[in-house]
Amino acid sequence: MRFRFAAPLALSALCAACVTAPPAPEPAYDAETAVVAIRRSAAGVRELDVQPLRDNRVEDLRQSATALEKQRKYAESAAALDQALAINAGDPALLQERAEAALLLRKLDDAERYAKQAFDGGSKVGPLCRRHWSTIAAVRQHRLDVLKTTPVYKEDMAAASANIAQTGKDVAAARAQVDACTVTAPPRY
Repeated sequence: MRFRFAAPLALSALCAACVTAPPAPEPAYDAETAVVAIRRSAAGVRELDVQPLRDNRVEDLRQSATALEKQRKYAESAAALDQALAINAGDPALLQERAEAALLLRKLDDAERYAKQAFDGGSKVGPLCRRHWSTIAAVRQHRLDVLKTTPVYKEDMAAASANIAQTGKDVAAARAQVDACTVTAPPRY
């Protein structure tokens, strides 16, 4: 009779030793604050900012997306921007707005992809350029934060350290690009 409970008790003790600690929670990501910081990166510098004439349908969709974003209807805002992109797929400002909508939806890979596409098709200087690279830097910084808080087995430490170091370099490179987007006016004599 005594031994009937000994085997299940020993088995449960053995299984308890196999249980690992739950993974650390992913660092909090405040998308709204990130988007505000990205938009602020474009402000505050006096420089030439050329804006193309826009198709009225695209402009209406952009305004609709802005109104929806203010109501925190981020999916609907992104859908309006997708409709605008169907009309004018290569508009760098529109692609940047879509990148920011992706951030608000916490789709960081999409945000980086849209921002890169916007940079590739747009001006390589100015406020919009700073927003592109600020978006990329924000995404990469979040990846770095996640990597730093992810538990790693001892045998994977070297690879994890190398990954963290490379991601840190990627963040620094994106931040350097933000600064490179600002071109000061030539001195006047």
